[in-house]
Amino acid sequence: MGGQAPPYTGVVSEGLVVSVPGVLGGKPVIRGTRISVAFVLQSLASGMTVEELLKGYPHLTREGVLAAVEYAARVMDGESILPLKAE
Repeated sequence: MGGQAPPYTGVVSEGLVVSVPGVLGGKPVIRGTRISVAFVLQSLASGMTVEELLKGYPHLTREGVLAAVEYAARVMDGESILPLKAE
C-alpha cells in the first residue's frame, strides 16, 4: 500500500497540546515550549512551511505542529474545547 498515509493515531490525545497557567495566560501551547497553537496556525497560514517552523524553532517538533493543527481542527469542528493537561 505504498503512498498511503499511516493510520490516524490522535496526536492530541498523547498530551502534546497543554495549558500552563503561567505561560501565555493559559492559552494552549505545545508541551515543553512557549509556542501557542495560535502562533503555529498563524505561521502556517502566512505561508511558512512546517520545515521552516522547525528550523526557526528547533525545540518544536513535527508532532507538536501536527498536534496544534489537530487541536484547532477539533475545536473548529464543533467539538467542545478539549480539556488540556495543566503542567
